Amino acid sequence: MTADRPDHMTEQHRTGQLYAGPRPVRTRDDPSPLDKLPGRLSAGAIFRNIASAALASFGRGKPRRKAPPPSAAPPPTPYKPVQRPRRRSGVLPFNLPSFTLPSFTLPRISLPKLSATKLRSPKPPARRPAGALPPQPPAPPAGRPGRAPQPPRKGAGWGRRLVQGGLVAAIWCGIVLGMVLAWFALDLPDISKVAQFERRASVTVLAADGTEFARFGDLHGTTLSVRDLPPHLVDAVLAIEDRRFYGHFGIDPLGLARAVYVNWRSGRAVQGGSTITQQLAKNLFLTPEKSLKRKIQEAMLALWLESRFTKDQILTAYLNRVYLGAGTFGVDAAARTYFGKPATEVDIRESAVLAGLLKAPSRYAPSSNPDESAERARVVMAAMLDAGYLTQAQYEAARAAKPSPKRKPGGDGRYFADWVTDLVSGFAGPDHGDVIVRTTLDLKMQRAAEQRMEALLAGPGAAANVRQGALVAMSPDGAVRALVGGRDYDSSEFNRATQAMRQPGSAFKPFVYLAALEAGWSPESAIEDAPVQLGNWSPGNYDGKYRGTVTLAAALAHSSNTAMARLIDRVGTDRVRRIASNLGIASPLTRDLSLALGTSEVTPLELVRAYAGIANRGAPVWAYAITEIKSRDGIVLYRRQGGGGGAVVDPAHAVQLTRMMGGVLDYGTGRSARLNRPAAAKSGTTQDYHDAWFVGFTADLVAGVWLGNDNNDAMKKVTGGSLPAKLWRDFMMDAHAGKPARPLPGLDGAPAWSPPPGAVPQGGVPVASADARSGGGIGSLIEKIAGTPAAAPRVQYDYSNSGVR
Repeated sequence: MTADRPDHMTEQHRTGQLYAGPRPVRTRDDPSPLDKLPGRLSAGAIFRNIASAALASFGRGKPRRKAPPPSAAPPPTPYKPVQRPRRRSGVLPFNLPSFTLPSFTLPRISLPKLSATKLRSPKPPARRPAGALPPQPPAPPAGRPGRAPQPPRKGAGWGRRLVQGGLVAAIWCGIVLGMVLAWFALDLPDISKVAQFERRASVTVLAADGTEFARFGDLHGTTLSVRDLPPHLVDAVLAIEDRRFYGHFGIDPLGLARAVYVNWRSGRAVQGGSTITQQLAKNLFLTPEKSLKRKIQEAMLALWLESRFTKDQILTAYLNRVYLGAGTFGVDAAARTYFGKPATEVDIRESAVLAGLLKAPSRYAPSSNPDESAERARVVMAAMLDAGYLTQAQYEAARAAKPSPKRKPGGDGRYFADWVTDLVSGFAGPDHGDVIVRTTLDLKMQRAAEQRMEALLAGPGAAANVRQGALVAMSPDGAVRALVGGRDYDSSEFNRATQAMRQPGSAFKPFVYLAALEAGWSPESAIEDAPVQLGNWSPGNYDGKYRGTVTLAAALAHSSNTAMARLIDRVGTDRVRRIASNLGIASPLTRDLSLALGTSEVTPLELVRAYAGIANRGAPVWAYAITEIKSRDGIVLYRRQGGGGGAVVDPAHAVQLTRMMGGVLDYGTGRSARLNRPAAAKSGTTQDYHDAWFVGFTADLVAGVWLGNDNNDAMKKVTGGSLPAKLWRDFMMDAHAGKPARPLPGLDGAPAWSPPPGAVPQGGVPVASADARSGGGIGSLIEKIAGTPAAAPRVQYDYSNSGVR
């Protein structure tokens, strides 16, 4: 075909790398390739073909070695076919070239050492002069017969391979390291929002007179730069935390190595190798968990901070955002909390105290652990001396200085402040930001309540197995003046004044008497104080004594259980439940007759609130503690306006009950709580001495006391008229010190009580129906609806709750 001739080649063939010159033209008489194949190929020929293909594929892309000189390895004898006469079969005889294959074993062949150059077609040998012997092949090396000698290797090849291997290893290490860092960076926070970190809004709580006594939330003081702070404060932080801060790049290898060595020698984690930049990264972006992942992320963020900000900016951010205990963030907020001064005014010793807080804020807080705080401050000052930040004279003077006065971060009334903080969101919204809350708390009363509570529990209370107590005091309009939720806030933050559900015992009886007055009974109405059996319930009096027929006033003063059981059986539980709920008892109340003896649980706060409704002439009050809420910028977010609603019971009945409750202090169970001014009160004791109460009021204050144990352990015969009455009296005397005595509400010249129409003066039982014992409210209600004096059926109750006193 003419397409194979050189004169007919295309441009692609002329320029292509695979073109190897013109091809010969084959005629019809020339033998075909098939004709030249022998009848059977030898194993050597097959192996040569396979080896040639393998070596050619292996040598691609690699630099070829220079061919050895002709004297090193003479080429093999070229193949020359021998012309023989044709046989009749027409097949040309074919003989293999005469050469000897080297001995070999297939598994031991080392292909990389062979050269593709040797597989090329040999050049024809040069003519030798006549008589000259043909060149003889060199003898094979000893031990490897038949193998051609190799050219000597040079050391540069091994060096080049070592460099190439090192580069490849470095590239792979870089790839792996990048993948690891990318994996650790997957859940990193958005570092572009470094100035928009989230924190809890602070709540500053003020007393009624404007005195600040508590702070909650993440309190931040004034932002101060490094230049604004005293040099000794900055030096104290650098000396104890990061002396090479201005010299490293965010990670301190020397400090890290030192920490590893010290921890290894100690056998435990004694020192940390984190720099200030790493600590800032953790405080801003990460959690305090201790893990390898967090440490790697911390180091990554530290490098980013160092590349983005200056050293002074990093140190300023750290000093203004680090947590220093008691809910304070930053050195200024901590200085104001612990020392009552801004950070710009702290001295060397106070600076050492603040720097010592960085290791463990709760442990070294001067408010809770003054001794450990002082020892830590001495360690910091020694570090300042060692770093050259202090002279020996300054060091000695700072050590000899008197400790700063102890300031309690929470102040007085921490139970009260907790309660107030929970209420702020309801008035100012959940996203209120930093606020200042003015409350109704009277710090003088609060301190008196806390001191009296602790003195009683530490003295006679300990002997009587009384470990906890609660006290609530409020004005007759509901403004809470003092609140104690437990013996020690540091050991238990549970607020027993607002959260503990306890049985009030006989302290619930005033609501039953108020229901009887509403039903037509009077304080002089007679009732039996004798054993009683109502279904399967047979309550008895605490002292085991029965006084026979007594008036309602006497029955209340002596806390007669049998008379109370008869009374609630006649007036009905529904009326009692309605009156108690309307006056402020929000907890669920049972419908059985034992309700009269206070078996339904209530909180001290709601019981005192209900008594305040009685003192307020039957008008319920809302117990409140907040009068005003302002933002930190002075914007008023809430201000209390108005008061409570109207009376829910007849004011005359409330006044009658007040007079009856005065007899409790005059000649009843509360004689030990008698004051130097008119007062009304009621004691309460539950079965087996689990709870003891005393609640009462004057014209200026309503207060209630509860004593007991959190695990409901029985006290040693503590009744409401014993320790609770004593605590109530002591507190009320402190709270009224310097105030003039005033008559009780409704008794300041009010007209004497007169029986309502329809009541019977003798006997004291109202004539409400033909069967006076047929019930309190439901019988008269049916009569009013029907218009006839028909007797109503008795109300059925659940008498299963027995044995309650």
